[in-house]
Amino acid sequence: KGGLEAGIQCMNRIKFCTLAPTLGDVDTLILHPASSSHIAVPRDIREQNGITDGMIRVSVGIENVEDIIGDLRQAIV
Repeated sequence: KGGLEAGIQCMNRIKFCTLAPTLGDVDTLILHPASSSHIAVPRDIREQNGITDGMIRVSVGIENVEDIIGDLRQAIV
């Protein structure tokens, strides 16, 4: 919700989770595909594949769940 700018702003507010693509690690990782891994893919092609401008991808790790939830809550305004 909110498009590309909202997705980028949300990522900028993340404090606890690691901003990175999935690396096969046990840490919680968060990614904004439209401004990183899929930046070279045209918007219409991304959207056809379910990757919207405001989408945030989270790969949950083994950290304390309250830390993860707290970070996501403070970032999603």
